[in-house]
Amino acid sequence: MNIDPLHDFIDRHQRLFVVTGAGISTDSGIPDYRDGQGAWKRSPPMTLQAFMSGPPARARYWARGMIGWRHFASVEPNVAHHALATLEHAGRIELLLTQNVDGLHEAAGSLNVVDLHGRLDRVRCMQCGDITPRTGMQQRLEDANPTWMALQATIAPDGDADLEGVDFSDFRVPPCTVCGGILKPDVVFFGENVPRARVDIAWAHVGRADAMLVVGSSLMVYSGYRFVLEASRRGLPIASVNLGVTRADVLLTLKVERSCAEALAPYA
Repeated sequence: MNIDPLHDFIDRHQRLFVVTGAGISTDSGIPDYRDGQGAWKRSPPMTLQAFMSGPPARARYWARGMIGWRHFASVEPNVAHHALATLEHAGRIELLLTQNVDGLHEAAGSLNVVDLHGRLDRVRCMQCGDITPRTGMQQRLEDANPTWMALQATIAPDGDADLEGVDFSDFRVPPCTVCGGILKPDVVFFGENVPRARVDIAWAHVGRADAMLVVGSSLMVYSGYRFVLEASRRGLPIASVNLGVTRADVLLTLKVERSCAEALAPYA
C-alpha cells in the first residue's frame, strides 16, 4: 500500500502547529515574494522607516495600494486554506500561525489563527490607534484621487501594485478622521516589531504541539523562522510543503516540494 509521506505525517500527529506563508495563497491569485532559491522576485516591501519618513513615501504606498486593492479584495480561499480549516475542525491543529496578511484562513473557516503580521483589511492610525476597515479607506482614497483609478498595473504581494515611472506628488492620502494622524495598514512592516501578545500566544502553543507543519513558506523572515527553531530544539518532527529551498531545510523531518493546494487537497 503506497501511503503519501505527507499524509502519513499528518495522520500520525494529533496536535499540529501549522505555520503558513505566501505560497499557500498563490493559488488564490496573490503573488508570492521569493523564487525557488529564496531570493526576492521584486523590490523588497516598504519598511516602517520609509513609510514614516514623509508624505512622498506614503503617497507612493497608498497609490499602489489603492490600485492593487481592487484585485486583493476579491480573492478567495483555495483548497489548501479549506484543507487546514477542515483539519482544525477535526481537532487536529493546535494553532495556525500565518505570516500572511490576506485573511484567507479565517475566510476558509479556520478559527484558531494568529495573524503574526496583522491583517491588510484593517487600517490603523499611528497617532491615536483608531482602527477602521480598509474598505472605508479605499473609498476615501478613490474619492480623493479619481483620475488615478484608470491606471492599470501588475498585482504585487500584500495587496499593492507595481506602478513604475509614475509621479506620486499629486496623490492625496486622507488623514485619520479622529485625530488627523497618519494612517497605515494594520500590518507589520519590515523594520517593525510583531506585537508581543501574538508572539506569546504562539510560544504557548508550540509547547503543546506534537509536530510542526510549514505550508508555503521559505522561512527567510526570522519572525516565523524562530518558531521552527524552537520546534526543532524541542525535538518536534517538522514537515514542510514548499516549492524551493527553505531556511529550515536542515531541520526538516519531511520536505514536500509540491504546490500547497495539490499537496493538501485530500484534506479539503
